[in-house]
Amino acid sequence: MKLPLLLPALLLTATLAQAQLYEARTSSVNFDKRSRDAVKVEVEASADWTRDFWQRWLKDTYNIKLKGDGVFGVGKRDNMMAKQVPMSSVSGQLIDLYSTVTAPADTVSELSVWAATGPDTFLAASSGEFTSLRTIVQSFGTAARQRAYRERIETAEKELAATTKEKEKLEKSRASLASNTKSNLDKIEQLKQQNSDNKRKSADDSVKLLDNARLLELRQAQLERQRARLLNLDRQ
Repeated sequence: MKLPLLLPALLLTATLAQAQLYEARTSSVNFDKRSRDAVKVEVEASADWTRDFWQRWLKDTYNIKLKGDGVFGVGKRDNMMAKQVPMSSVSGQLIDLYSTVTAPADTVSELSVWAATGPDTFLAASSGEFTSLRTIVQSFGTAARQRAYRERIETAEKELAATTKEKEKLEKSRASLASNTKSNLDKIEQLKQQNSDNKRKSADDSVKLLDNARLLELRQAQLERQRARLLNLDRQ
């Protein structure tokens, strides 16, 4: 009885959750034992996908190469950074750009981005530079959405092509089996007709065999009589 009342609320919750995807928002992260203002955006993809696409997008768009915070920056670490890089759309100064990717759900990952213009001079959410940073992250969210849908379309096209190929294969197999079955049925009919002809001819041969047996007996008797006559002539 309560389901009809709960359904609109569930649909609204799902719609709001979907609307939050790919939308940049102001938040914070804990970095160097302090809370830093950060821009976050959720992406409907795995953490690995989001991390890789974020790195490629930054390289292609701003020629910024992120590195992990591990030894010599090698490998995929929790935090990615680019030290003292130019990003004129954010600041006239060189900036330190930081980011990390987490997975709050199985099918959703979250990118967090924050920046500093110097040692312990992190961009505050109230600054114009932070607003510019948020615009950049929003641009990434839009690009990620487009890329995700393109990949889904590519996957769907491949699946459709594979299904179509399987359909054609099955239809070809079905047509081949039908043709083979028809050929076998035709052969069966031919064999049935041949068996019928063989049976009829066998019956005819049986009658002829009886006639032949009587004729053979007659010929044998005639031969014996001729032999007997010849024997009598030789005795005279």
